[in-house]
Amino acid sequence: MAGKRLAGLLATCVQLLRVVLIFILTWIFLATEFNYFPWTREHGKRLLGYIITPVEFVGHSFLNYLPNLFYIAVIVAVVYYILKFIRILAGEFERGNIRIPGFYPEWIQPTYKIVRFLLFCFTAVVIYPYLPGENSPAFKGVGLFIGVLFSLGSTSAVANVVAGVILTYTRGFRVGDWVKIGDNTGEVTAQSTLATHMRTIKNEEVIIPNSVVLSSHVINYSMLAQSDGLILHTSVTIGYDVPWRKVHGLLIEAALKTSRILAQPAPFVLQNSLENSYVEYEINAYTRQPLEMVYIYADLLANIQDCFYAGGVEIMSPVYSALRDGNRTAIPAEFLPADYRPQGFRIAKDDAAAAAAGGKDSDGLY
Repeated sequence: MAGKRLAGLLATCVQLLRVVLIFILTWIFLATEFNYFPWTREHGKRLLGYIITPVEFVGHSFLNYLPNLFYIAVIVAVVYYILKFIRILAGEFERGNIRIPGFYPEWIQPTYKIVRFLLFCFTAVVIYPYLPGENSPAFKGVGLFIGVLFSLGSTSAVANVVAGVILTYTRGFRVGDWVKIGDNTGEVTAQSTLATHMRTIKNEEVIIPNSVVLSSHVINYSMLAQSDGLILHTSVTIGYDVPWRKVHGLLIEAALKTSRILAQPAPFVLQNSLENSYVEYEINAYTRQPLEMVYIYADLLANIQDCFYAGGVEIMSPVYSALRDGNRTAIPAEFLPADYRPQGFRIAKDDAAAAAAGGKDSDGLY
């Protein structure tokens, strides 16, 4: 189908060229024939002048423009070889043959593109005075119109480009990092001039303009993961009746049972607060795989439940009443002894307390 459309377009162009050629040949033929007769010779010269005068003007203009064209050719040739040298230099930086302290590998391509763009702009400014018709009102009017359109329609685009350059050189994140930008958490899949692309754990593609990224807070989970390790942490609340050393041991045991959690540096526990009916404990564990942190958290929480149930410790989230009236404990049945029975209230008579409250009643009871 596309081939037929292309063939039709070519056929139309050939027919149009044929019509134009026939018109020009007819015009020249009539002008030449008019020159054979004295009473039509003036009209023949006029017809030939309509064709010869523009051709002569174009030819003279082209000959007069040849020096400027030579200047433009020299400028383009110099810029071409400068760009070629810069491209070779960027390749040497990428291969590690040239190193500059403080100049990171991810800066090479952005820097090369910026230098190339600035060199193109400089070349356009240098060539502009040598362009044909650069002083004509039409040329100036077209340039002014294009400038107004660019300034009115590209405000946000320019802001995104500038923000993209700033983000590149601040090294806030790189492609492949697991980050949180605003309310979005995911892997950075691409970072273009205008926007940053992320893929969430739900396989959703999130495109964030660079200006929005620059104005948002960014949490990078991958930046220090390989060198120092990323600390994953979660909290549990346990009642005061359980010794804190036992809770610490169970939390560390659960962390070490979790895959992709490092044994060294060792996990550690922090006690965050002492509430009215429970203590809040926070387990902290190291990993070097931030892209798997969602699955690591899921395994860690499951292991915490299993270890606490096996240790006979009840997790107080949600908070359970410390005073029980015969209800079963919240620990699952498979972790309880076979002879487990819920305990009810224990009521005992305290004669000393009853006497202090007011003596015996009519039945002889305190």
